[in-house]
Amino acid sequence: MTKGILGRKVGMTQVFDPETGVATPVTVIEAGPCKVLQLRSEETDGYSAVQLGYLDKKRPSKERRSRRSQAARSERGHVADIKSKRSARLAAAGVEPKAKANCEPQKFIRELRGCVEGYEVGSDVAVDVLDGVVKVDVIGVSKGRGFAGVMKRHNFSGQRATHGVKKCHRHAGGTGMSAWPSRTFKGKRMAGHYGSAQVTVRNLGLHKIDTENNLLLVQGAVPGPNGGYLVIRETNKK
Repeated sequence: MTKGILGRKVGMTQVFDPETGVATPVTVIEAGPCKVLQLRSEETDGYSAVQLGYLDKKRPSKERRSRRSQAARSERGHVADIKSKRSARLAAAGVEPKAKANCEPQKFIRELRGCVEGYEVGSDVAVDVLDGVVKVDVIGVSKGRGFAGVMKRHNFSGQRATHGVKKCHRHAGGTGMSAWPSRTFKGKRMAGHYGSAQVTVRNLGLHKIDTENNLLLVQGAVPGPNGGYLVIRETNKK
């Protein structure tokens, strides 16, 4: 059975243990409740997975129909049975429709691969699904830092502050080659776009589960800003 849940980062704090006198840095994550939207199977999709959705999305209003934060008709059709010409044709042909969750469109949708036994379409997944889990992997999108130089992006030391170095202390230095091959190899570390990429932090300790408030306390830091969406799953790292 796949053990995982979706959530978003609340922030960091620390937990003090008066017996040992140790302060443990933890990240507070608001996890779930999530809706089971679909179940993937080997027969129909070629792999087994459970598709979860987190946080309801607004339905479009008559005044503003093109807002990205509002659910489109196709998104509503993904979670609920909406009558259409295509559904009528399939019903006339005797095709059995797939089970729908019958919920509001979800903002954050991800799939967790693995065995899907114990899950049903439309059911809720709460934070207690991680009961008994000791270590977790947290997947998120790192903070975007825009176009960054080599010192910030690759931890270069920069140029010297003496002996003829003038107004280029943070530059990368020479990137060219000799007469052969007379070009710059692909993958050369240079300035460029930094951050805003998917990052997985593995094998973090699960400090505490608060089922009443749907909170997880994970030891250490997780990727992304406060309020960023996260995938929390049981680690397979020994």
